[in-house]
Amino acid sequence: MTRFRAPKGTYDVLPPGSGWWRNARNIFDELSAQYGYDLVLTPMFEDTDVFVRGVGTDTEVVQKQMYTFEDKGGRSITLRPELTASVVRAVIQAGGVQGRFKGAYWGEMFRYERPQKGRTRQFMQAGVEYLGSDSAEADVEVIEFGYRLLERLDVPDVEIRINSIGDPDDRAAYRSAISAYLLERIDDLSDDSRKRVESNPMRVLDSKADEDVVAGAPVPLDYLGDGANAHFEQVRAGLDRIDLGYLIDDKLVRGLDYYTRTVWEYIPKGYEAAQSSVGGGGRYDGLFELLGGRPTPAVGLAMGVDRILLASRATDQESGLDAFVVVTDELLRPQARMLTSELRGAGLRIDMTDTQRSVKAQFKEADRRDALAAIVVGSEWADGEVTARNLDTGEQKVIPLKEIEGWLRA
Repeated sequence: MTRFRAPKGTYDVLPPGSGWWRNARNIFDELSAQYGYDLVLTPMFEDTDVFVRGVGTDTEVVQKQMYTFEDKGGRSITLRPELTASVVRAVIQAGGVQGRFKGAYWGEMFRYERPQKGRTRQFMQAGVEYLGSDSAEADVEVIEFGYRLLERLDVPDVEIRINSIGDPDDRAAYRSAISAYLLERIDDLSDDSRKRVESNPMRVLDSKADEDVVAGAPVPLDYLGDGANAHFEQVRAGLDRIDLGYLIDDKLVRGLDYYTRTVWEYIPKGYEAAQSSVGGGGRYDGLFELLGGRPTPAVGLAMGVDRILLASRATDQESGLDAFVVVTDELLRPQARMLTSELRGAGLRIDMTDTQRSVKAQFKEADRRDALAAIVVGSEWADGEVTARNLDTGEQKVIPLKEIEGWLRA
């Protein structure tokens, strides 16, 4: 037994459990294409200032959770804790948004946290970014996208919680009000929240340890200006039009400083973990300017794939193979290999052994690989036929080679 283990807060994914991950990625890719979001790839690490300026100096992510190091060139580098800032940096570097830009991503993120259920130090996020539109319709589309993804990944009883935290002027007014409220109750707050009262008081609303203290606190909705209020009403009307239910959570603020106006989260009612949300998002109309770009409205979301797995009912894995090719006579191995190649070329999931093994051993491997069928290459080959066996029922029949693909797809 090796003494080496995966680093704390990380984990390995091996077959057959990896089947869920492959299926989830395929579903995400298909859905993002249907909604018109093209693939975006960015580096796993960035200049540290991309996240300090983008995410916010006073956020817990920047202060406590980032994996930051100095490279051999003396540059401060950070493993990405989220991807919105990276996508915006990449788009600015490419010349900015011309009209609209719709991008989708899937990849690993890194945050130094205390590992527990639903919270790890390396985790997978899938997200979309809708850049260049200030329309409430963009918000509605992105909110719907996340909900449809959870539907397809079989996450039951999902509640969409939405709020608006307003424009910068609205937030400034609200920040003054919430700061005054919290300062009057400073002795009743947890240690972490006391530190945030001056630097980032809105984050105290997220603190589970201080729920009783903030129960009567002022909320962002009370401080919305005309523009933000009208936008929020349009978002609600848009969700109503497509019959997408939601709950207004007037204390929802999200954890990153770049958010403006609409914010939301997806909460599966039956999912209990350190973090009840399996994803969320919001509008971030000022982020481009923070990173040195032209003013560009934007909205996006990020879904926690690890948490979605925990909340999903679709934990049973689909069969690993459509068929396993069994060779009864080593002289027929070249023909069996040719058949395997042809069936793979037709888009089927096919495998076979690469060395001589008994027929019994080959059938055992077919079972281990969760194959649906076995295609036996034996004496029938001389007549242009093979024996096909359904490994669930045990039923088998001799089939002409030209019909084997159709039998496997039936």
